[in-house]
Amino acid sequence: MRTGPQLDARSRAMHALVATKIRANPALFERVKTTLARWRLIVYEAPQPYLIEWEQLVNAGIEPCLAAAVEDSQRADAMRQSSPFAGILTNAERLAFLKSWKFE
Repeated sequence: MRTGPQLDARSRAMHALVATKIRANPALFERVKTTLARWRLIVYEAPQPYLIEWEQLVNAGIEPCLAAAVEDSQRADAMRQSSPFAGILTNAERLAFLKSWKFE
C-alpha cells in the first residue's frame, strides 16, 4: 500500500515533468488556462478554493504557476489534487512516467 507522502512525491515529480514540457513549449500553458476555466464552471464546491488559487497563479504567469506546481509543501500537495495540468502529458508520456516511477 502506498503512503500519502509517496503519492505526493510521485505527483510532484509528474508535475516537474509537466513543467519541463511547458517550458519547452509555452503554448501548452494555454491548455492549463482552458482546463481551469472549464473546471471553474463545472466542478463542485469543495475544490473551488484550490481552483481559485490556481487561477491566481495562472494569471501571475507561467513561472509562478509552475513553481507552485512543483513546490515541496503540504499546501502544494493539496493543490496538486486539483491540478489544472491534466492533459499536458500524452497518455504515452504519463504511462512511461508511471512505469518508471520507483516508490521509496
